[in-house]
Amino acid sequence: MKLTARSEYALLALVYLARNSDISHITVETIARAQGIPPRFLEQILLSLKRAHVVKSVKGQRGGYSLARQPAEIFLADVIRVFDGALAPTESVSENFYETTPVEKEKGLLRVFKDIRDYTSQKMETTSLADVV
Repeated sequence: MKLTARSEYALLALVYLARNSDISHITVETIARAQGIPPRFLEQILLSLKRAHVVKSVKGQRGGYSLARQPAEIFLADVIRVFDGALAPTESVSENFYETTPVEKEKGLLRVFKDIRDYTSQKMETTSLADVV
């Protein structure tokens, strides 16, 4: 598994929102400036997170974004899957995004990749924003 810039920026934005959850809504510009994210790119990312019910938004002069759930209820795996799909190192061991791959020919390699998948999934599915904030 390799995180894309979209996943990394999404996580940075969400951590910022979690740290500032006492503020009702935070603008894209504020988040972008604080985390060093290109604002237009961040807008696209936040829209995807809104569709996934991770953030919510309010329009208008006092508008902006906030978390749709408590930080303890938003897990890293949920966010990464929105942008990058499988947490597995190869699709042939993915539980949610299975596709056949050449490595399936070697059962020993599959066992190793399944172990990596299991560790990664377990860690990401049990680590919430609250844990990293």
